[in-house]
Amino acid sequence: MSEAGTPTDDGGRDFVRAVIHEDLVAGRTTSVVTRFPPEPNGYLHIGHAKSICLNFGVAGEFGGRCNLRFDDTNPIKEEMEFIDSIQEDVRWLGYDWGEHLYFASDYFEQLYDWAEHLIGDGKAYVDDLTADEIREYRGTLTVPGRDSPHRARPVDENLDLFRRMRAGDFADGARVLRAKIDMASGNINLRDPVIYRILRAEHPRTGDAWCIYPTYDFAHGQSDAIEGVTHSICTLEFEDHRPLYDWLIDNLPVPSRPRQYEFARLNLTHTVVSKRRLMDLVRDGHVKGWDDPRMPTLSGLRRRGIPAAAIRDFAGRIGVTKSDSTVEMALLDHCVRELLNKTAERRMAVLHPLKVVIENYPEGESEELEAVNNPEDPDAGTHPVPFSRELYIERGDFMEDPPKKFFRLAPGREVRLRYAYFLTCREAVKDDAGEVVELRCTYDPETRGGNAPDGRKVKATLHWVSAAHAVKAEVRLYDHLFATEEPGADGDFLDDINPDSLEVLRDCRLEPGLTEAAVGETVQFERLGYFCPDPDSIPGAPVFNRTIGLRDMWAKMQAKKRTG
Repeated sequence: MSEAGTPTDDGGRDFVRAVIHEDLVAGRTTSVVTRFPPEPNGYLHIGHAKSICLNFGVAGEFGGRCNLRFDDTNPIKEEMEFIDSIQEDVRWLGYDWGEHLYFASDYFEQLYDWAEHLIGDGKAYVDDLTADEIREYRGTLTVPGRDSPHRARPVDENLDLFRRMRAGDFADGARVLRAKIDMASGNINLRDPVIYRILRAEHPRTGDAWCIYPTYDFAHGQSDAIEGVTHSICTLEFEDHRPLYDWLIDNLPVPSRPRQYEFARLNLTHTVVSKRRLMDLVRDGHVKGWDDPRMPTLSGLRRRGIPAAAIRDFAGRIGVTKSDSTVEMALLDHCVRELLNKTAERRMAVLHPLKVVIENYPEGESEELEAVNNPEDPDAGTHPVPFSRELYIERGDFMEDPPKKFFRLAPGREVRLRYAYFLTCREAVKDDAGEVVELRCTYDPETRGGNAPDGRKVKATLHWVSAAHAVKAEVRLYDHLFATEEPGADGDFLDDINPDSLEVLRDCRLEPGLTEAAVGETVQFERLGYFCPDPDSIPGAPVFNRTIGLRDMWAKMQAKKRTG
């Protein structure tokens, strides 16, 4: 776009952007209005992020707007908690709807009037069949449906019954209002769909003002029309519903005509992106809430330290198509690593501490060394780290009898301490069980900063923290919630839960500056991965979540493909 709302060449655009471009060029619309229409019956997940980025993204690119509209037509499953969390998630992703926040419940009175309009035109009727009977009468994909015995009710009787439904004269489920379309249609959605049902439940916004509610299919298209939505962008499961939406628009005096376009939803390996399944995980205690860092919910990803910018990048890379496919989790991981490598500051932390005593370092003394904040960003500067006689290193960085290719610390071997000195192990001290509990070492004071004046080299550099200054912390190591790429492919998806998806380490040691890291601020623990403070942290007792490790499987997979 050269200017807001001005079409330019559509080369390279996905089919949604190409359609919008063509509509602007042909004059079918002069402005672009999209919407993101979540149902407030759960938390948003990574699949919703694709839709959010698409709807808000194309609106911005073409100088239009994107509405946030809650399709709150089922009060049994809806809660203010979900409404609040959805708004928080959309804002966190970087999008703003401005003054264009709407609810289907804003239109309940108008939708009711339009239902009466259909009845008056002989295109809707009140049905007394039960839900099971309606399903039986509807037929199958190969067998046409049968007319309900109540389909021929006179208009006046239908109007009277519908008004009595609203007045609360009938029990829940006793009657429904159905559109009168075609019981022999090859599209089952057109076989006299239910458009209103009796449902006594407290609505999060309208309270008990209504005891009848429109169905999603009835409210969806008309809400778009009321808001002037030009491009109603949905996932593919709504493709078969489009003829119903069009029929309703054709038969109601709506103020505008939205056009619907469908795209493939996001499927991701090693997780589930179904609200029903996510609800099962929460309700049955398989996770610790909707924001559990193992969940694919946006609140869970945020708590784990995944940056919103990485999710937007991921959504852009997977593209918009009409073909269903499954995306490798490794691609999302790659987007996260690529961003954090450029933006996350480096700190030192020891997850499995082994004590080191530097015997020739003065007792009771310490010094400050300069550590680089981010080698990828020269402007990021440095920060001080304390160094003293007693340190902690990773237990895995020492072996008493190392194999040939183990280059880290061992008796008699010299290594470099990051930003500090060369260190040589003199002795390993063991407890009564024979476990190494302490290393007795010496350092070379001439190697401050990690370089030897005589030019000698070492083969390993270790991270460390000063024992006297270290902060004790809990660190939670998260892995895939599911052990298989396609949970539930061979049965119950709960059977595929990874029993090792969380490991909690409670005796970790961090450099002191990490106590100042804010929730949501992801940092790199050098040599270990990216970590983020958890809201469970309290002063003096920080808790960090592992966002992601350092190893990039996606980059390796792509390199392997390129080399054959």
